This record gives sequence, structure tokens and C-alpha cells, in this order.
Amino acid sequence: MTRKGRELADMMERRKVDILCVQETRWKGSKARSIGAGFKLFYYGVDSKRNGVGVVLKEEFVRNVLEVKRVSDRVMSLKLEIEGVMLNVVSGYAPQVGCELEEKERFWSELEEVIESIPTGERVVMGADFNGHVGEGNTGLVRGTHEEVMGKFRERNLEEQTVVDFSKRMDMAVVNTYFQKREGHRVTYKSGDRSTQVDYMLCKRGNLKEISDCKVVVGESVARQHRMVVCRMTLMVCKKKRSEIEKKTKWWKLKKEECCEEFRQKLRQALGGQVVLPDDWETTAEVIRETGRKVLGVSSGRRKEDKETWWWNEEVQDSIQRKRLAKKKWDMDRTEENRQEYKELQRRVKREVSKAKQKAYDELYTRLDTREGEKDLYRLARQSNRDGKDVQQVRVIKDRDGRVLTSEESVQRRWKEYFEELMNEENEREKRVEGVNSVEQKVDKIRKDEVRKALKRMKSGKAVGPDDIPVEVWKCLGEAAVEFLASLFNRVLESEKMPEEWRRSVLVPIFKNKGDVQSCSNYRGIELMSHTMTLWERVVEARLRKVVEICEQQYGFMPRKSTTDAIFALRILMEKYRDGQRELHCVFVDLEKAYDRVPREELWYCMRKSGVAEKYVRVVQDMYERSRTVVRFAVGQTEEFKVEVGLHQGSALSPFLFAIVMDQLSEEVRQESPWTMMFADDIVICSESREQVEENLERWRFALERRGMKVSRSKTEYMCVNEREGSGTVRLQGEEVKKVQEFKYLESTVQSNGECGKEVKKRVQAGWNGWRKVSGVLCDRKISARIKGKVYRTVVRPAMLYGLETVSLRKRQESELEVAELKMLRYSGFLHQSKNMHCSLNGISKLSVLCEWVCVSLWYSSGNLASEQKQKPEDPFRPAAGLLPRLRCEESLVPGMGSLITLIRAEAVGWHPKAVTGTRSALLCSTLLYSAQLSSPQAPGTERGSGHSERAYVFSLLLTLGVIAVAVGDNLTN
Repeated sequence: MTRKGRELADMMERRKVDILCVQETRWKGSKARSIGAGFKLFYYGVDSKRNGVGVVLKEEFVRNVLEVKRVSDRVMSLKLEIEGVMLNVVSGYAPQVGCELEEKERFWSELEEVIESIPTGERVVMGADFNGHVGEGNTGLVRGTHEEVMGKFRERNLEEQTVVDFSKRMDMAVVNTYFQKREGHRVTYKSGDRSTQVDYMLCKRGNLKEISDCKVVVGESVARQHRMVVCRMTLMVCKKKRSEIEKKTKWWKLKKEECCEEFRQKLRQALGGQVVLPDDWETTAEVIRETGRKVLGVSSGRRKEDKETWWWNEEVQDSIQRKRLAKKKWDMDRTEENRQEYKELQRRVKREVSKAKQKAYDELYTRLDTREGEKDLYRLARQSNRDGKDVQQVRVIKDRDGRVLTSEESVQRRWKEYFEELMNEENEREKRVEGVNSVEQKVDKIRKDEVRKALKRMKSGKAVGPDDIPVEVWKCLGEAAVEFLASLFNRVLESEKMPEEWRRSVLVPIFKNKGDVQSCSNYRGIELMSHTMTLWERVVEARLRKVVEICEQQYGFMPRKSTTDAIFALRILMEKYRDGQRELHCVFVDLEKAYDRVPREELWYCMRKSGVAEKYVRVVQDMYERSRTVVRFAVGQTEEFKVEVGLHQGSALSPFLFAIVMDQLSEEVRQESPWTMMFADDIVICSESREQVEENLERWRFALERRGMKVSRSKTEYMCVNEREGSGTVRLQGEEVKKVQEFKYLESTVQSNGECGKEVKKRVQAGWNGWRKVSGVLCDRKISARIKGKVYRTVVRPAMLYGLETVSLRKRQESELEVAELKMLRYSGFLHQSKNMHCSLNGISKLSVLCEWVCVSLWYSSGNLASEQKQKPEDPFRPAAGLLPRLRCEESLVPGMGSLITLIRAEAVGWHPKAVTGTRSALLCSTLLYSAQLSSPQAPGTERGSGHSERAYVFSLLLTLGVIAVAVGDNLTN
């Protein structure tokens, strides 16, 4: 398939082939890629020198792919849904006659398993190179013999019986043999004077009536020896309604200053020359939408240009056409003159393809090496990653009973049924009898600076809500927009009624990347809301955060807190108990559909109890009153339905509202951190005894479930650190909680033995996953090292570093990380035969060795958590006598200083003559060292006073000055 992709797509387009099975691709890997003209190749191979199979689909069928099974480099299958008909396409490549018997038996066994796994009633079409003939001389079909699976027109060889037996067992028919063709249209393989028939199309015998023709195409030059077998199949499908293409306003043009200025001028003209926007929201919104359509234009709704083969020009097409004609001429008259002509044209096509590619890519690389082109680089990387996925969108779904729904109407009904039930049904709960006093106080008007801050926090380029007004409009209009929004928000605050247009939303199901892709329960619904309403929510959220104080046990969506803080606190606690050889019992609590099942009455109660002014309570109530949504998915959108339960998924205010609810509901049951920690709805409960943690779990269950929040019995798990024999299990209402040896807490794996080996391996795997997503950019030799380094630092390295600052790495684990990264860098073309790795990396791409950044991150975490880790196990938890103490996070700080000095040296040499960057890094470390000193353990019975803080600060300052001196001194010497 090398250098044949675009030519293959051109042949399929010319011959009007929709689905093509290819064999002997000799491509290593298992992915999908575009080959041009809208065609996409799904392939699998383990060796770049032999075997390999694939299936090519036309653009209109790519969206119909439901499942891809890659069994081996000789067998793969695709399942498609075509207007309600389930079609399975199987591609096979049988071992040659001289291969070992074991390999042949394995191939036929794999092929049988694929066919047997296809449900009854679904269509099956197989295109395979069987390397065998199926016989000749049939005069009629005799039941019980091999003649019932073949027609009259075929030939035989020694491999005949295997193909025939397989067809009989699978109730399939060899389609080639049912249509009478002249010899030239039966031969599928021709090499020199040898002509034979080894490639076949098979289908279920019951579907033979749907096959109208099957023949061999002569004259194509994509493959030298094999010829394409074409089978014409007609499916009885339901008539499809013509879907209306949604046209969108090209709001993205507002990035250009000239378009932005023209939009402002046209909007001012539409408003009659006024500089100030009208007070009425409906009028203003309609004028903005109309002006946007006129000035910026609307999209056509068609697919974008195929970026994979945009270099395909007329000269290349003409050359390939001449080569194809020469191949046909040589097939008809196999003279030496015709052969030489064909070979010469074949070489010329290769040169012209390379020349066209080179010219087009030179222009692309020149543009990508600019500041403006960097954004296009990430876009192309994302597009390449999407093209490599097998299933891009799910068009069918399963009902409650597991039956696959294929019609658009039934799929729409199922999506609406699922989300309408999810977002309108409460869990059982006790009705509150007691009330709470409301806080009646006067609230200030919305100021312009509040609007500016909220507008600054809004990101551009996000999907618009139902009102079709993105935040880019308000950013473009500048101060006029700030004045209008401040006036609008003040009217909403005073009247406690927001515009009706803001109450509508669009719900988009997002797959959770686990479980059955055709099950609604494995999707999370994210609501696309009005951007202007999101601005209003941010203004209200900023005011609520000033009033409400959330408990220290809550780490989710809190300022100066993150997942790293919670992971670090848990690991430190586990290390202390591991060193003291004592048990630590942890229960990881998961809530079912936490956001979607929050009772609204409980939300209002918790807000009032938290001291929120009644004015803000009524404003938030108005945000949820009469809210409606529609579900948008691959084949359309559902009818509108009400949403009366839960918080808005995708709302800017929802995370803080949920934190308020969890803060009030857990007030009587939570313990101090780190014995109890929460990250939104992820809760971890720790205790020294199994009985105590079981009791605490029951208290949590009672406190949450009596107020409408349900603890998941299947996802809540229990882990015991340093477990002794017979420690038992934890039960929840008589039901045993699943006991595990490791748990993925906030995407970081914690182990019951306190080790971090599995987490390091998963970080390495995450790094490789990120690298593969952008490998098309990183492995391109024509892209500059500066651009590659930026992509690597922003995509690959964060995936490998996540959570590693919370663990103490051993030399072997550091080696695993370094080996993985150096492999990635070598594949990306960063490293060469250089003795100085730091200069090689920093001088070219501003990269430094990974483990040094881990040490810097560890210093940061140790200082950042000094104020959070209020309660630590005391001195009695020391290593037992006679045991070698294990490495702890705190002990990793001292050797980390050496790596920090090395890192700053590298920065000073590679970035700036006067080591400005190294100095800045060292100054940053002064605060980190200061915090690290504050977090160091003090002697029993003593208090940490101001004198200790002053000594810590002086020590950290002196050490920092030493680091700066080393970095600058080395630079001046060099």
C-alpha cells in the first residue's frame, strides 16, 4: 500500500466502488487513515514485510461503521449499518500453499470464529485471497455435496476442499462461480505466463438473490499481479428522509481584526448610528445575529476539503491515466516494447507524485513555522487523530432490552426517553420538616469590572448555544458590550427573571470511553447553553464564592486546590502507615448520577443554610425554572423536553453549587483532612480500623441517601494498606463492598502496598498514547524542532507527569520514564549522537530531561500542600526494627535539588547568555523551599513559631542565591 493510497482511491472513484477488501497491505499497525477522495482505509498488520489486511470505505459509509474487529494480520471485519440493514464486511488473506499446516489451520479457525460471531439475519460479504481454486465441472446443485455452495464456473487445485468445507460449514456461497464470464474476466492473478483464480467474494447463500453480477476488472495498474474482483450487491433498505443541513454563522472570522471592525461598523449602522446597544435583549440579539449572517456569512454545510491529498493535481492525474492505459495495452499485447513503456510510465508517476507532494508540503511547512500557523498545527494533529479512529460517531443505539435500534425515529425516541427519565426523576429521600432562616439583605449592583473579569475568563472558539451568539461577539464589541451586559445583568438581578431564550439548551451525549458504545448509560450529557447566560453565571458565582466558605476537605473546583493536592495527601498518609507497619483502611465512595439527581429543594435549602442572600437564591432558582433541552446526536435531534431535577451539566455555576450541597450534607459526618477528602462527588474515607471505616461509610450513606443522593454499590470500593491476615471486608447495608488491591483515584493509581510501580507504568502508557495522537507532527522531519518541542511539551509531557510529583520514584522507575521519553524523542528526531543531552535538547527545542521536571514538580507539591496537610500521623509511626526504611516523598526533596541545579544550568546555557531564565526559575524556588521548610516535622511538644519561619526563610534565600550563582557562574565561564 505504500505510495498506492491515492491511486487506489482514484480507481475506486472511477470504477464507482463503495467497499473494497484489500490483502497483503504490508502496513504495520492497527488504525484507520484517509487515502484521499473521501475514502478511508481500516487496516491491520504486525509486520511491514508480509501479510496485512484492510477494508476501504467510501466517504458516505465511513459514518455508518459500528464496529471494527482486527483478529490477526490475515483476518479482520467491519460492521456497518446502512439504512437499517446490518452489513458485515470480512477481509481475509489465506496462507500460501507452501506455508506450514499450523498457520493454515489458525487462519481458518479465526475466519470461522468471525463468521460465527455475526448474529443471524445480518448480511455478510467476504472478500479474500484464498490462494486456492474451488473446482470445476458442475452441472447442477446436489444437496449434501459441495456443489450447493458453488456455481458451475470455476477451476480446481489441491486447496479446493478446504475452501469448500468452510463454505458448507458457514452456509456461504462462492459468488465468483455463479456468473459465467470469459476467461479474461475470471482470472484474478497473473504473473508472467501463469494465470489463475485465487481471489473470491463470498456471501450467505440466502442472500445470493441480492447479487446481480460478479466479475474481474482488467486494465487497472494499482496491483501488478492481482486483479480486482467486483461484486454488485443491491440491498433492500428503507427510504431515507433527506436531512436538512444546518448552516452556521461564521463567527470564527471575528478573530481577524478587519472582520471585527467591519462587524462593529455594520452593527452600528443597523442600530441607526447609535454607539450604545439597545436595552432590550430580544432586539439586540436579533440585530447581532442578522448582522453576523450578512457580514461574516454562513457555512454551506458541506464537508471540508480532504486535507490528506490536497496535493493531488492535474499533472499527477494525467500521468496515472497514461500509466493505466499502458498497463491495459501490455495486458492485451505482452510485447517487450509495451512492457518497457509501462515500466517507464510507472517510474515517471512515482517521480511526479513525490514532486507534487514536496512542493505542497514545502508551502505548508513554511506557514506552520510561523506564529499564525501554530494553531493550524494543533488542528491538523487533532484531525489526524480523529481520522485514525475506527468509529467516529454512533448512529445506532440499544433499547432497554439490549436490542439494536437502527431507524432514526426509534433512535431519537430512545435518546429522549433515556435523558428525560434521567433528568426528571429523583431518588427516594426524606422531606425536610425543619426550615432555615433566609438571609434578607441588600445586594450591590453589578459593576462593569465584574463583567470584564467574567468576560476575560470566557474561552473563545467554544460551541454556541441555541441563541447562536458566541462570546466572541462581546469581546469584539469591547466597552460597548461591557456597558450593555452590565445593564442587562442588573435588570435580571432586579427583576429576578432572565430572558426566555436562555432557558433553552442543547444536550450532547459524550461517550465515557468505557463500556458498550451503543448503550445510553455509558454517555454523559453535556448541555450547550447560551454564552451570555454563562457570563451571567460567572458573575453570580464570583459573588457567591465571596460569601460561602467551603470546607477544607473539598478539593474539587476550589481556588489553589487541584487533584494533585488530594492525591499527594492520600499518598503521604499511606506512606506513614506503611512505614509504621500498621493497617490503614480506605473506602472510595462513588455517587450514582450525582449531578443529574441533586434535588432542587435540597439545593435551595443548602444555599440558605450556607448564608447566601435570598436575592441570589431566587436568581439561581430562576436559572433552573422552566428549563428545556433537546438531545443532539449523529442522526439529528430529539423533540424538546423539560428538565426538572439535577444541575446543568456544562454550566459554569454547577460545580460550586454542587460543592455547597456536599458541604452541607456532609457537615455532621466528615472528618478532618486527610481522613476525609472530597473531589466533587469522589469521596475517600480513611480510618485505622475496618470497623471504624465501615461505621463511617454507613454514616455517610445515611446522610446522603436521606437527602436524595445515592451511593453506588457497584462502584464503591474498599482497600486495606498493609493488610494482615484475616482483616475481613467492609459491608454496606449487609452487602459486601468490593475489595481491591489498587484503585484509580483521580486518574492516579494507588496500591495497597504503598508502591507506585503500576502508576509509573500507566504514566508511561499515557505518554505513549499522547505521543501517538501527535506522532504525525512529531515524526515529520520537515517540521522545525521548535514547533515539535512545543507540541511535545503541551501534549505528551503533561500526560507523563500527571501525579508523579506525588510519588517517590526509585532509580529503576526513573529509568523507565527516561527510557520511554528518550525513545519518543529519538523517534521524533530530537536526539542524535550527542554527548551532552542537555545541550542537544535545550539548544534545539527548549526541552529538558523528564525526571528533572518531576523533581521540580515534587518541590512545588511539597510547598503547596504545607498548609493543607493539617493532620499527620505522629512520630510513633516509624519503620519497625530490623526493616530497611522505604523511600518517601519527603526524602526525595534533597536529591531533587541537585536535579534543579542541573536544570537551571541547562537553561542558562541553552536559552540566554546571562541566564535570565535560570535566574527566574531559581527565584521561583525560593518560595518553594520556604514552604518545604514550613512543612518539615517539628520536635514533639514544641510549637512552630515565628522564629522557625524566619530561619526557614533565611535558609531558603541563601540556598536560592547559591543556585543563581552556580547558574550564572557557569554561563560566564562558558
